[in-house]
Amino acid sequence: MASSSTSPEPETTSTRCITATLDFEMANYLELRGMGVGNFVCSRTFRVGGYDWEIRFYPDGWKENNCHGKAACFLCYLSEAKDVRARVKLSLLEKDRPDDAPIASFDATEHVFSPDRSEIWGHTDFASKYELKSLSRPLPGRPDAGCFTARCVLTVRKDSPPLELLGHLERMLGEGAGADVTFRVGRRRFPAHRALLAARSPVFRAQLFGAMAEKDMARVKVVDMDPGIFGMMLHYLYTDSLPAPCGAGDEEGGGGYSAAEMQHLLVAADRYGLERLKLMCEEELCEKIDVETVATTLALANQHRCKLLKDACLVFMSSPEVLGVVLEAEGFREHFLTTCRPLTLEGRDKGKKASGGEEEIGQSPKVKRIRTKYQD
Repeated sequence: MASSSTSPEPETTSTRCITATLDFEMANYLELRGMGVGNFVCSRTFRVGGYDWEIRFYPDGWKENNCHGKAACFLCYLSEAKDVRARVKLSLLEKDRPDDAPIASFDATEHVFSPDRSEIWGHTDFASKYELKSLSRPLPGRPDAGCFTARCVLTVRKDSPPLELLGHLERMLGEGAGADVTFRVGRRRFPAHRALLAARSPVFRAQLFGAMAEKDMARVKVVDMDPGIFGMMLHYLYTDSLPAPCGAGDEEGGGGYSAAEMQHLLVAADRYGLERLKLMCEEELCEKIDVETVATTLALANQHRCKLLKDACLVFMSSPEVLGVVLEAEGFREHFLTTCRPLTLEGRDKGKKASGGEEEIGQSPKVKRIRTKYQD
């Protein structure tokens, strides 16, 4: 009399949500009428998200005092785990007209299921019994009249255990355990791990393992970069995130990084081929555009081919009133006009051997030019 099916593969999304479509076919509604209020037919058990479920259909209604001439439909939770979050969408379709609008539907908000209470979730006034009876009358050319499909689109939210790898890598960076290279940036020294840096950055891979790299090179001098910015970048390389900004938890501090810090970090990301970090900086800078920073930010976007950031600056300056203020701002000509034309820097030695057995790694002329414009 009734059969059930499910979509071949539940879809797991990146937000740890598992979605599946559950179908419960009822072959002849007229044969189900008269079962009595509170009696139901049910689908087979479905397993979605690691939990068991079934669809229950009450042809004569759920309870005497609230059936109101309506059939009821519910999703029933059958597992023992507590506090399972799920979203339920129920609909009733004619078998021979699956593409038509549903006869009835119920789209619920997210619900928390637990076995310690009656865990059915749906609608008592789901579908009109009179309408179901009318649609079940035999008609020429409709052998499946009276056959209905109760469909449930179920989305289960699962909380995965917290990831441990990034925390372990962050601790390894902080402790310096097993470090086989030390970067000297200004007066600060940063111990690191060559293999990890090479895996994360094509530039580090070339510098540390390329044809010109010395295998026993243990110290590297980085020029043209602020130590704090290098530390932020190093933290990102190990954890895929930025460290908490100084003053983020202070009531007086505004929290977050300044526009100048994000500008410097974008330059560093471009220098070391870190495209995701570069995009993160772009998005952060888009939120920090104002009349004081738009000139430097637009020049930076031009120099480093940041289309998202450039477009945001141009939109910000599209208002005549704002553009007038920006043009009058101090340093606009210096930051914008000079950086939008080519400048030549001569006499730069790349890869020059520094004293004390350190490899001195500088920037390309293009990046060096930007740094001179954006230094604090």
